[in-house]
Amino acid sequence: MTSAPLAARLQVPSGPLFFPVTAYGPDGSLDLDTYRAHVRRGVEAGAAAVFACCGTGEFHALTPEEFEACVRAAVAETAGRVPVVAGAGYGTALAVRYARLAEAAGADGLLAMPPYLVLAAQEGLLRHYRELAAATSLPMIVYQRDNAVFTPETVVGLARTEGIVGLKDGLGDLDLMQRIVSAVRTEVPGDFLYFNGLPTAEQTQLAYRALGVTLYSSAVFCFAPEIALAFHRALAAGDDTTVHRLLDGFYRPFVELRAQGRGYAVALVKAGVRLRGLDVGEVRPPLSEPSEDHVKQLAQVIERGHALLEEAR
Repeated sequence: MTSAPLAARLQVPSGPLFFPVTAYGPDGSLDLDTYRAHVRRGVEAGAAAVFACCGTGEFHALTPEEFEACVRAAVAETAGRVPVVAGAGYGTALAVRYARLAEAAGADGLLAMPPYLVLAAQEGLLRHYRELAAATSLPMIVYQRDNAVFTPETVVGLARTEGIVGLKDGLGDLDLMQRIVSAVRTEVPGDFLYFNGLPTAEQTQLAYRALGVTLYSSAVFCFAPEIALAFHRALAAGDDTTVHRLLDGFYRPFVELRAQGRGYAVALVKAGVRLRGLDVGEVRPPLSEPSEDHVKQLAQVIERGHALLEEAR
């Protein structure tokens, strides 16, 4: 764990936020050598942070032992160059266990996933995340999606909680996000962080940027870092011509392909990493692999994305 506070290191990222896939061998077991190579390549390509064992990394499919091994490997490969944020989730007791494993493995922070299955009231959700934040010394980002959707008042409570430094939004309700940002800005002045955490967040980042949400996750960076970097730089520079070119020619076709299969937000990304020449294995059940035709279409979309970069030179 580095000494620089996580929030300060993420305020103005130098590149995309990297959510690596988790690598498995032919027998389905964890392949740490390939995972380390994947993380190393991402950092060398320009990632501003590594979010290990989160949604794209199949947090749901990892045993605690595998989780700790992956986080430790990510920390070793980054060697302090960029922060490592680890997922933590399920019920409170298990989430605390994962958080403490992440801390022991040297992570710089936590991404708190939604609680498992239950639909909880706002006061229960707030208690859950407060107990999780108190369990370690790691700063924590709370992930809003599915069964963890917050009112502005609850996010104000989160922002007032020691150790909670940000909110990642995977819901996509822009009206709610505007009210959350406004409430926190009014009630808890400071540097609370917001992240666009929708699948293929680049597709919606122009809208999120208008709300003041400048941070976003990039699954595309896993398999097409050049495209993700070009988009990130164009967005930061206000180069809307390049942003629109990539949205129209690469991101929209990719999003439309991703929508053709359940679980493709992970499975299609893993297929993209394999297309790039790194055999990270298949997804674990209950996810399933994309069809052969969809993988071929993915290759064509990636090729078109790289062609767009060449045309812009």
